[in-house]
Amino acid sequence: MRQYDVQIKETKDLQKIICNKCGKEIIISKGVPQEDYLEVEKRWGYQSNKDNQVDCFDLCEDCYDDFVKGFKIKI
Repeated sequence: MRQYDVQIKETKDLQKIICNKCGKEIIISKGVPQEDYLEVEKRWGYQSNKDNQVDCFDLCEDCYDDFVKGFKIKI
C-alpha cells in the first residue's frame, strides 16, 4: 500500500510591476522584467513605532536615481 501527501501548489505568475513613485509600468515578458528596478521590503522592528509592520515598494531606475540624489551622504 502506498500513501501520498497530496498538496495543491499555488503558482503566482508575475503580471506587472508598477513604480510606486511615478506609476511607470515595467514590462514583463515570460515572467521576466524587461528592465531593472529597485524592490524594497522592510519589516519594522520593536524599536520603531511600526512594530512588525511590513512595507513593500518598487522604483523604476529613473525614480531610484532621483531618490538617491537627495541623500546627504552620497552612495
